[in-house]
Amino acid sequence: MATEELGRTLRRLRRLASLKQEELAERSNVSVDVIRQLEQGRKHSARLPTLHALANGLGVELTTLLGDPPAVASTGENDGPRFVAVRRAIMPALWGPEPEPPGPGFSSARLREQIADGWTQYHAAEFDTVMKALPDLIADARSAAAAGDSVGRGSGFAALGKVLQLAGHVAVRMGKTDLALISLERATEAAGQSSDPLLLPMIVNSMAWTYQRQGRLEDALGIALRAAGDMTEAGRTGTADGLKVWGALTMSAATSAARSGDYERAAVMMATAEKEAARVSKLPEGGDNRMVSVFSPSSVRIERVRLAVQYGRPEDALKLAEGMRLSKDTPPSWRTWLLLDVARAHTDVGDAAGAVRTLESLRRAAPTWMRHHTLAVAIVRDLWSLPNHPVGLRPLAEFLGIVD
Repeated sequence: MATEELGRTLRRLRRLASLKQEELAERSNVSVDVIRQLEQGRKHSARLPTLHALANGLGVELTTLLGDPPAVASTGENDGPRFVAVRRAIMPALWGPEPEPPGPGFSSARLREQIADGWTQYHAAEFDTVMKALPDLIADARSAAAAGDSVGRGSGFAALGKVLQLAGHVAVRMGKTDLALISLERATEAAGQSSDPLLLPMIVNSMAWTYQRQGRLEDALGIALRAAGDMTEAGRTGTADGLKVWGALTMSAATSAARSGDYERAAVMMATAEKEAARVSKLPEGGDNRMVSVFSPSSVRIERVRLAVQYGRPEDALKLAEGMRLSKDTPPSWRTWLLLDVARAHTDVGDAAGAVRTLESLRRAAPTWMRHHTLAVAIVRDLWSLPNHPVGLRPLAEFLGIVD
């Protein structure tokens, strides 16, 4: 991977982790001289195994080191007028007008449907479409939360919490984690006044994910475990929706444990989650699946593949992915992540042809997402540096702008 930003990002992440160069070298098993050269700009490139090792030593995702995320619009402007409008919706101006109750033509069912559509678009990586809709959705939800009767207010706060959760996710994808936490904190306030008992733990899961993106692994692990424990104590895992929320929290906790270096603890959590996921289809159905945490046997297996490849076990990742049949409710974003992780695993074991075949499938499934994803670019760059190029690599390299 070659980039002028790599050294600056490495230095920033190392300082955030309160590590000296020598300490990072010891944690990652990467030469301290290589780290110095990268940070000083004397070296602008590194192979994927080196980048994997540095990311693990820092306790962050590889994409954090490479430069996030795959959500930048084709113009490259991730802080343009459209995103400014999202900021204003999340954080209304000081002394602005108070929201008014909804008018006679308002439909809470229609608002909920629109928010569910937003989540579908988010999982399909249609971030620009979601950003366009968010300001009006947040305004409508605030209006619904100002309804005169308690039933209407409870439903309105549920909608507000869910749409602010969506805004938080979009902010993370745009690389704005501090704004994401503001949105999610306001979502938790709305959840506390809502009629949905599963909303708060779902938002906690989103906060844990955001903490992970900031390298706050202990915080992420702690809140995910606490929320999952609270759900168990309250007896909220007896429905499909409740079990999905519990499962998503457990997977989140496993991810934090793995990134903290405790891969064995993470593996135990994921095995428990996979066993429980088999019960989802046997439990009473809840509401709209688009509004509930992603949790199924497929999603657990996808997450196990991701953890295996991220933490230096590519053979395990390929074995876990072999013969997988994804359920119909697996979001497109999860499918594309699986393909990317499998491509990484093939690259790590030296199977360039397998990596190219997987990347070709990824290009067919999500071309726009792939073009903007720094990790996809890094994998193809790594393959392009090999002396012998497998069939199909050049079209991928041209598609990603690596070669003319």
